[in-house]
Amino acid sequence: MNASTLDPAALACLVALSDTGSFAAAAQRLALTPSAVSQRMRALEAQWGQPLVVRTRPLDFTPSGAVLLRLARQWQSLAAEAARQLGADGAHGERVPISVNADSLATWVLPALDGLMQEGLTAGHGIDLRVDDQDFTHEALRAGTVLGCVSSLAEPMHGCSAERLGVMRYLAVASPGFVRQQLPQGLRAADLARVPMLVFNRKDSLAARWAQQAFGLADLRLRERHVPATDAYLEAAERGWGIAMVAELQARPAITAGRLQPVAPQVPVDVALYWHQWQLEGRSAPAGGGRSLLARVGAALKQHAATVLAP
Repeated sequence: MNASTLDPAALACLVALSDTGSFAAAAQRLALTPSAVSQRMRALEAQWGQPLVVRTRPLDFTPSGAVLLRLARQWQSLAAEAARQLGADGAHGERVPISVNADSLATWVLPALDGLMQEGLTAGHGIDLRVDDQDFTHEALRAGTVLGCVSSLAEPMHGCSAERLGVMRYLAVASPGFVRQQLPQGLRAADLARVPMLVFNRKDSLAARWAQQAFGLADLRLRERHVPATDAYLEAAERGWGIAMVAELQARPAITAGRLQPVAPQVPVDVALYWHQWQLEGRSAPAGGGRSLLARVGAALKQHAATVLAP
């Protein structure tokens, strides 16, 4: 099968299905009927002789579908950039999906991208943000659902670049009332099996890493309480629900105000963050405004991260 025979309209359907999660919503975005979207996908599957979409709710992609989805997103980004450089209006409506960890989103990512988002209100482009744990954001890049991600992994995937952003420092904190009631003698290793530890979700390994660094306890079963939202997680710590691992950028105002206090402050957990993106531009790509929107997103993140993250 020759890739040059791929139908751009079918690739657009793949992207819309990924972004919206259903045939009906994809059809609405593309101003088509659900039947038309389904027909295009069946034609694409027949062309490649294998299933591409798993028709569940929300729908998913087969490994072959993920390969074509990555191609579709890259093709759309390159087409939009070509239109922009040619002075055409084809770049209007361009969206760059990226995946970031929740703590970065809550602290420094929005200020970093604000200029591009404000520009997009007039220019017609935008940035779609997806959230996952920093150890797993690269999976969205691999699956083709995003074009770039903020990740704790340093090694780039084939076809991608990776650049260091800096270090996010996490502190173990708790409310003063919690410390008085639960840790009157200070924190000891034996306390970790007894006192609640707030964990963002089941992918969150920061608490386990902190316990290992603080006491050398690799196999300790922590008494976990899941609070899977950044603002709610911080509020739960302030309300005395347990010990929490909070990014220093977010914890510092609450510590200064006396709503939280560090627990074992001599044992922070440092997480190095990297920006990964698909390499869509050659070395000769313009250095100024002619860069793709994806490249400008990466540049904005790196520039702002350098001012707020540790080296």
